[in-house]
Amino acid sequence: MSGGEEQLTGPDLTLGIAEAELAKGGMMLGHAHGEAVLLVRVKDQVFAVGATCTHYGGPLAEGLVVGATLRCPWHHACFSLRTGATVRPPALNDLPHWAVERRDGKLFVGERIEAPAPPVRRGKADPERVVILGGGAAGDCAAETLRREGFSGAITIVDPDPDAPYDRPNLSKDYLAGTAPEEWIPLHPPAFYADHDIAILHDRSAVEIDAGAHAVQLDDGTSLPFGALLIATGASPVQLPIPSHPEAPVHYLRTLADSRKIVAACAEAGRAVVLGAGFIGLEVAASLRAREIDVTVVAPGGPPLARVMGPDLGRFIQALHERHGVRFRLDRTARQIGRDAVTLSDGEHLDADLVVIGAGVHPRDDLARAAGIKTSRGIEVNAQLETSVAGVYAAGDVASWPDPLSGERIRVEHWVVAQRMGQTVARNILGAGEAFTAVPFFWSQHYDAQIAYVGHAPRWDAAQLDGDPEALDCTVRFLADGREVAMASIFRDRASLERELAFEREIAHR
Repeated sequence: MSGGEEQLTGPDLTLGIAEAELAKGGMMLGHAHGEAVLLVRVKDQVFAVGATCTHYGGPLAEGLVVGATLRCPWHHACFSLRTGATVRPPALNDLPHWAVERRDGKLFVGERIEAPAPPVRRGKADPERVVILGGGAAGDCAAETLRREGFSGAITIVDPDPDAPYDRPNLSKDYLAGTAPEEWIPLHPPAFYADHDIAILHDRSAVEIDAGAHAVQLDDGTSLPFGALLIATGASPVQLPIPSHPEAPVHYLRTLADSRKIVAACAEAGRAVVLGAGFIGLEVAASLRAREIDVTVVAPGGPPLARVMGPDLGRFIQALHERHGVRFRLDRTARQIGRDAVTLSDGEHLDADLVVIGAGVHPRDDLARAAGIKTSRGIEVNAQLETSVAGVYAAGDVASWPDPLSGERIRVEHWVVAQRMGQTVARNILGAGEAFTAVPFFWSQHYDAQIAYVGHAPRWDAAQLDGDPEALDCTVRFLADGREVAMASIFRDRASLERELAFEREIAHR
């Protein structure tokens, strides 16, 4: 997916630049052979890689160089400067890279270097088959990483969703708003999985995990043996127990099919009520306003997201949505949902052709619990993301892991976190023994404001604002017991990257 056509700017690097123009640790944006190229100097080495992130087209010239890697300013994808390979998600595809020649005090970008074929492992301890329950962020990334690492055994993904794997964050953002076509939604073309010998069993569900027999029973009666198992079943929307008319236009949003249904309902809807002012509820509200639908958001509590983002950003987010025509009914809940209206707890009636409920999610850990795998607000895993049963791993929204920053067990429902967990599980299936130490990161889009959040602060006692949210230029630092535990930012991408790196260094020195 890209953010649009590449604009070629800067020098033609095939003609060369003076080496002195590129300082140590410096970057230069230019072009070569008709493509945007970023020239990067790390100590005495110079690298040439593609200038556009392969995730959403972020400008890598505004990113951060860490060692011999390059991090995207938008969503914190990371690439190798030596090879262009994606080092960690959310980017799944590699950057192009080119040879760099030194001649007569000048640097020249030469021919493009084709990526080598993945190595083929023949590890004696590798499992013959890896089974992955769930084709979301964690499951898909685990399968890809296994192949990148050279695993040659069988990989089978089981997912009841006929459309998986796809870009779930887009379902409440551009796709729902009508500004992203459906062909953007799949993570890869269907041929990718065939080419990499990854089998996906769509419309199939696991009904039992037999840990002793190393097999998963499916809903069609078949048994699927495994050498290693990843449970990446994700989460399900919380269903609110609100009395509703049988024909009430109620929708929840979790899957591509859910988003399609809401899009279809928009064709006939003029008035919508969104129950819930969390990230999903507010992103849905913004997307519906993009379709010129009248929107009212109903939620208990005060300013939206204030508990997570602090009072300053909470007030800003509410005012931003109100400027775009969204009305709020805060400190209230829905008492009843009728065929064409919602009755609130204070008796107010809101006309509604469309009702979307975003009241959070709960982990789908029932299979693990029934199999005797330890659960507590999700499936408990150790630092290597292995469950209480050897050879069985969990990742993504369903997993609860020991956070190296806080020392507490946490569960985080973020796309990038799930992808990075899948990556770690794949390596550990192959014997890496790698601890999961990635710093949580997510982003949320509200009209022209993109909020980035790095770290994890379920509790904080101070929120320090720097800058002006109204100018779309600020950070909010969250402190607990005097220590910074998270940071939110609006269009201060460099600060967000630097904060992530600071957290990583804090973890490394513990």
